[in-house]
Amino acid sequence: MTKLIDNIFIYSAVVFNISVSGLYIVTKLGNTTLTQVFGGIAIFLIVPFSVTLLEYLRVKEKKRTIISNGIIVLYLFLELLLDYILRIPFRKILALHVPYILVFYAALFSMIGVSFDKNKRMGYLVIMTFAILIVCLIYNLLPPLQS
Repeated sequence: MTKLIDNIFIYSAVVFNISVSGLYIVTKLGNTTLTQVFGGIAIFLIVPFSVTLLEYLRVKEKKRTIISNGIIVLYLFLELLLDYILRIPFRKILALHVPYILVFYAALFSMIGVSFDKNKRMGYLVIMTFAILIVCLIYNLLPPLQS
């Protein structure tokens, strides 16, 4: 059962990185429909990450793994609350955006750390999709091209 849970964690991390990468690209392109799709995929991952957290708690996994998984679930709840329930423009409010970014990167690094701990080869897949996410973030932040 633990191997299955480890795989669910790792595949969820890969899907998360890819969905956030897609979110950065479609946001830059101004496609609100696809923005909602990619954002919905990322938020839905609260289900498998919560399942893995509960299972890691049940089997008394290492504290580091439980805390890392907890940070990921915390981030996803924070995202759900701010973007989908409260619908506040928190990215424009520095006092909210900075802590949000810190929790976001803590979640990303938690995904990488746990993935490497569970399966080194799959950890490299998670870190590759994280690198793609960073490239897409940079693309999103670049100013539009002038013609």
